[in-house]
Amino acid sequence: MTPHSASQRYLSTRGGSYDLSFENVVLKGLASDGGLFIPEEIPSLPSDWQTKWRDYSFQELALEIFSLYISREEIPEQDLKDIIQKSYSTFRAKNITPIITLDESKNLHLLELFHGPTFAFKDVALQFLGNLFEYFLVRRNQGKKEEDASREHLTVIGATSGDTGSAAIYGLRGKKDVSVFIMHPKGKVSPIQEAQMTTVLDANVHNLAVEGTFDDCQDIVKALFADPEINRTHRLAAVNSINWARILAQITYYFHSYFTLCRQLGESSPTVRFVVPTGNFGDILAGYFATRMGLPSDKLIIATNENDILHRFWKTGHYEKKPVHGQEAEGGLEDDGVKAHESGVKETLAPAMDILVSSNFERLLWFLAYRTSPTEETNHRRMEAGEKVKGWLNQLKSEGGFGVSKEILAAAKADFESDRVSDKQTIQTIKDVYAQTVPSAKQTNGHANSGTPAATTGTEHEGHYILDPHSAIGIAASLRSITAISGTGKHVHHISLATAHPAKFSHAVELALKDAPGFSFETVLPEQFVGLEKMEKRVTECPASWEQVREIVVKEVEEETHGKR
Repeated sequence: MTPHSASQRYLSTRGGSYDLSFENVVLKGLASDGGLFIPEEIPSLPSDWQTKWRDYSFQELALEIFSLYISREEIPEQDLKDIIQKSYSTFRAKNITPIITLDESKNLHLLELFHGPTFAFKDVALQFLGNLFEYFLVRRNQGKKEEDASREHLTVIGATSGDTGSAAIYGLRGKKDVSVFIMHPKGKVSPIQEAQMTTVLDANVHNLAVEGTFDDCQDIVKALFADPEINRTHRLAAVNSINWARILAQITYYFHSYFTLCRQLGESSPTVRFVVPTGNFGDILAGYFATRMGLPSDKLIIATNENDILHRFWKTGHYEKKPVHGQEAEGGLEDDGVKAHESGVKETLAPAMDILVSSNFERLLWFLAYRTSPTEETNHRRMEAGEKVKGWLNQLKSEGGFGVSKEILAAAKADFESDRVSDKQTIQTIKDVYAQTVPSAKQTNGHANSGTPAATTGTEHEGHYILDPHSAIGIAASLRSITAISGTGKHVHHISLATAHPAKFSHAVELALKDAPGFSFETVLPEQFVGLEKMEKRVTECPASWEQVREIVVKEVEEETHGKR
């Protein structure tokens, strides 16, 4: 058997776990020391990757990239191919994540990540993760009868303020030996998001409407993972972006968009900046892995909303909660799910980014600590990085923030820039793009010389492009970056990530475009959303009590598996 390479072995960011397999980190989700899993090393690309991979499909690129992080010993090549094909057969766009040129004169492109089943970027990762869960469980249960007491069953627990829940449910619905429990704050997610979750009637899907906030839901998840009783009787698994497989899956679209642009421009290595609207730092962290592997990138631009803890870190080197209260914390639209948060999170028009602390930032901190360490011996260097991260996170918990050295801040600035976009600027960007920016007839989502247009994405109205508020934050930051470098002589292409379909945040879009001549939201409403809120629903209401949620989970899993054991 071929031994696992360093990039196929995993450790915890807090130094308490080492030498774990891909299967273990996917099924476990969170390290026992509270840290997040990362590969021991970020792999380097093969020397011929730019010529060999140039004309690969999304699925072919995924196979090459995933194989660098997953040993053939764990998942044989054909099995991995099958998982990938199954995961992306659910997407409406042939090229999975097409890009379109929004403004040819400014070299501004939009990477559409919302062509999966729930119209959000999270489908790219969660379709893959759902199939991974099923693959590992089917293999572990091979030869065991349905009623066998030793048969393994996975209980996935998650919390959502909207998109994560529906994407997780669509990724796990009907999967063998997997139950999924998704908590959302009752009445505090958008109607479309709630309907997407609660109208899925598969027996293994359980929606819990919690009488509380999104923070309450997250606290319940953490309490369940820390509870010895349920961990003794049930194998719990995480589905949010702390799960390494989600980061891995997202690396693919950075390479795919780069090669799509190369084909369109007829260039071998255009200068590219990726601009990512982010709250939890998972999406842009995938871009960091791509660039550290060897994908050329001038900069990765972090675009935050008014919850700007990341932006403030890149400006000051201090990562601080600095909660805001009272009048300052008001804003956003209740109908789009902004009332899900408390504890100092400002409510904005981009509620999926309304996050006080970005959990995936911990992974970047580890790599920054490792890269800047003067220690030469690899294992000591890894342990030292883990100790630093653990210290910083303890300080964040006890003091509300921490600062890093000038060396670490410099290392962070080498790869990243940051920007902050207000609600007012978000609305203005939606208006401006609709009024001024018509997608180029020269679309960039086809293969070389295919002439394939960007198909009907459902985001255009009479030639005008409609952004959702999260994607608008990315475009606003892109336009500022374009202006900032305009006098430098640099010829840079900006690829801005579009994370959701505008219909998912219809109230913010209508607020922006209500006075636009001829605008009608019905023209961009996907047929999958029509009548969704009137369909049969299945949901359990419960108080914000982790003990009561535990009772529900135990009871529902027992009923679901009754007769099989």
